[in-house]
Amino acid sequence: MSGTRSTGARAALVTAPLVLGLLGAAAAPAGAATSRHDTSLTCRGAGVDPGAKVRYRTEALVHAPLRTVWKLQTDIARWPAWQAPVRSAERLDHGPLRRGSVFHWTTPLPPNPATTATELDITSTVRQVRPGSCIRWTGPADAEGLHIDGVHVWNFTAVDGGVLVRTEETHTGPQVDANVPAATAILRQGLDGWLHDLTTTAEARARQQRN
Repeated sequence: MSGTRSTGARAALVTAPLVLGLLGAAAAPAGAATSRHDTSLTCRGAGVDPGAKVRYRTEALVHAPLRTVWKLQTDIARWPAWQAPVRSAERLDHGPLRRGSVFHWTTPLPPNPATTATELDITSTVRQVRPGSCIRWTGPADAEGLHIDGVHVWNFTAVDGGVLVRTEETHTGPQVDANVPAATAILRQGLDGWLHDLTTTAEARARQQRN
């Protein structure tokens, strides 16, 4: 699942990857595009929840090497360094990100009628991964009176000029299902924000590496 975003929250009602979608708003990255697709993104043949009412997909061309983009996305413990909406992030296993890897992260929760909590607690599990190509994770995002199950897929494709990053996420749960338009808007803000931060950070690192 992904997350949630606001000026104190963004990232994957996760994801990661549930949550970065729940928390807030950020400007969409330059070059980001969203459209309807007949098929969902997949990683090793598995995709998002086909029955979910809340879903969002977007993409952007990142002008940086694939290795730089991949390193940023998979070095989860360092997410707070480049994603302001990620308050904390911790790998619960060690070594390269792989199938079965688990990570715990938190992100601020904006005012929500379903809860008085101010922080969303997320535990995400990597279900599929292909190094340098794709990641799919699932996991619950919880706060008092709030529960969301998310599925988040990321695809990375080296192209002329950089990396085409595509991401898709779905959310399910009583609170999000009760207001699909609002939940979808929050998810959109979260994923656009995440992609914006990834693009900005990866391109800055690429410039530093060239200098």
